Amino acid sequence: MRALEIGDLRLEPQLAAHADEMFVVLGDPAIYEYESAPPQSLAGLRERFAELESRRSPNGAEEWLNWVVRQTGTGLIGYVQATIYPDARAAVAYEFASRHWGRGLARRAMEAMLAELAAQHGVQRLTAVLKRENQRSLRLLGRLGFRLASPSAHAAHQVERDELLMLCTLRKP
Repeated sequence: MRALEIGDLRLEPQLAAHADEMFVVLGDPAIYEYESAPPQSLAGLRERFAELESRRSPNGAEEWLNWVVRQTGTGLIGYVQATIYPDARAAVAYEFASRHWGRGLARRAMEAMLAELAAQHGVQRLTAVLKRENQRSLRLLGRLGFRLASPSAHAAHQVERDELLMLCTLRKP
């Protein structure tokens, strides 16, 4: 896993050492309008980040790629992540502090990650799940080329009633 540079943004492979700064970012209550809850404690976040440093699921079948997003002069502003499955598919997610919303930063970070997934990890298909009411994420995913999955795909992925499953096919680099 490598760091990715996009203008004033740097995607750094997430480490336990990032937990202190990310705890502040993830403490933003606006993030949780559509998400579950912030980290319970700094110690718990450090422990979770340390587990993720393996970059693999315990059974070795999934690759876990997590990047923190740093903006020059600002510090950490959020994260992007992908779980890569053996069938060249990845589930992606992201969270950014609300003071950075609406400025194209999440889009730029996601575009960099998606290009990396295709070029370096052979990912061809993507999934993302979001709350139905989260119009901001729906617009972002649409700009990235995601489309709404069929009802049968929603059922197959066991998506909750208040969620949407979005799909995207990556172009080969």
